[in-house]
Amino acid sequence: MEAVPARVRAYVACVAVAALLCLLPLPAVPTPWWGVALLTALYAGCERAAARWRFAGTFHPVLLAGAFLLPPPAAALVALPGALLSPVERRPRGLRRIWRAAQLAVSVWAAARVHGAMGGRDAVVTADFPYALVPVGAAVLAFCLVLSLLDGGILALAERIPVRRAWRGLFLRSLAPVLVHGLAGLMMAVLWRSPYGPVAALLVLLPMFVSWWVFAQYHRERAAHQATIRALVQAVDIKDEYTRGHSERVGQASMMIARELGMDDARTEVLRFAGILHDVGKLGVPTRLLRKDGPLTPEERRVIELHPEYGHEMVRGISFLGEARAAVLHHHERLDGSGYPYGLMGSQIPESARVVAVADAFDAMTSTRSYRRARPVGAALEELERCAGSQFDPRMVTALVRALSRHGWHPAVTADETDEAGVPHPRPTTAWRSGVRR
Repeated sequence: MEAVPARVRAYVACVAVAALLCLLPLPAVPTPWWGVALLTALYAGCERAAARWRFAGTFHPVLLAGAFLLPPPAAALVALPGALLSPVERRPRGLRRIWRAAQLAVSVWAAARVHGAMGGRDAVVTADFPYALVPVGAAVLAFCLVLSLLDGGILALAERIPVRRAWRGLFLRSLAPVLVHGLAGLMMAVLWRSPYGPVAALLVLLPMFVSWWVFAQYHRERAAHQATIRALVQAVDIKDEYTRGHSERVGQASMMIARELGMDDARTEVLRFAGILHDVGKLGVPTRLLRKDGPLTPEERRVIELHPEYGHEMVRGISFLGEARAAVLHHHERLDGSGYPYGLMGSQIPESARVVAVADAFDAMTSTRSYRRARPVGAALEELERCAGSQFDPRMVTALVRALSRHGWHPAVTADETDEAGVPHPRPTTAWRSGVRR
């Protein structure tokens, strides 16, 4: 990301100014500078260790302990050195460091302000439980809310994501882990104020580092699975050049249907993977059949119809795919029982497969092949509606129609482009022929 849009730079500048305003009262506020220095050094050290060991995320317990122990301007200061000096892989590095430091400073300031307004610092000093949990909970909510608002803003501006979608789910996804970090920060603050002092408070970090390491291991494993998915999709694209990008576009359409049906983010992601991988079994089909321009013989058709089973064999060992594996196997089943490979009917067909079937057919009809031109989106939707109830699940068809009416169809990303999770996104093309989508 070398060329950063001016709107993004302006947004980062505004957040940076807000962070400076949070620090402005610092000279006039009674501040335990030795505590600020220790927490600042501790947070910077945790960030360096996290970068070295390739942990994901920010070590919030130290920041939240600062919010519970220090005045708001001093608490905001704790985040700055660690955020400004931490390694950044993607460019522009300077702007990203400023953004991260400003975002954390404003969020910690808000948490400290709420905690102090509710008498939280007195409760920490006297170890007044369970009352001490009330201001801590409010401070964590404020911290998460500010982080989510700022993150949603940068997503909306940098990625051109609609504002509502940019903010959707950010707060709830961050709340649970930050609550845990908030409790660890509270333990640090209470021990810090106890006769045992800061040394005892540091012991709280040990189990947190262990849990963080376990979480990082999970993310590494997941990244390895996603790299495998990307390699499989690229292999299919290379083998079947006429449908290049088809898998990613089906993943995009499947995701749109899932969201329209109100599925949660985790299941939506699984259905996106299902769409991306639905044709992976084509790796087991002879290339000459996939690239054949003329009509298929009955024997050739039977060979191509084996690809769902080949695909299921390939992905059944990838445990995190969950119901996506059933979609790979059953996405060519039809509600009337005339599909393949097993001739399932109606509700016997897994819901994930019914989603992918509609997404697959839609992209097939709206893409150009060597043997026919693409249909307009409207014509493709009419065909899906005509076949709803016999071939396709009417709920899935209706969901796709509604999603496209709201967002349109813009599969403009190439198979070589990936998101932050390392998963490829779609680009234009697709297929429909003689009732068999290949």
